[in-house]
Amino acid sequence: MSDEKKLLLVDDEVEFLEIMARFLKHRGLPCLSANGCMSALDILAREKVDVIIMDVSMPEMDGIQCLKEVKKMYPEIEVIVLTGQASPKAGMNGMKMGAFDYCLKPIEYDNLLEKISLARSQMR
Repeated sequence: MSDEKKLLLVDDEVEFLEIMARFLKHRGLPCLSANGCMSALDILAREKVDVIIMDVSMPEMDGIQCLKEVKKMYPEIEVIVLTGQASPKAGMNGMKMGAFDYCLKPIEYDNLLEKISLARSQMR
């Protein structure tokens, strides 16, 4: 198990995961990628993660269900949910379930970086 804290990206779109991982790495933010919730839960069992960036809409288990599982097993991890829906309702529902915050897709990168920073400062 690694001691370095990392971000975990969770989305069912592989291309999106690759783009986000590259973007975050170039900003000095190490991250892991999970193609869906089950993969994310497997990673969390082995790796220290401080912030999860998770899509709401995924086929095997949606992001809200996954958020509930994460918060039950790892309440200290902050979660930022992503929603591609025109309405922020899904993101707000995520916050009601314990998410730190939400972002709308397409991602405004500066906004996401600020939310990651705020989530990490909340943990200290």
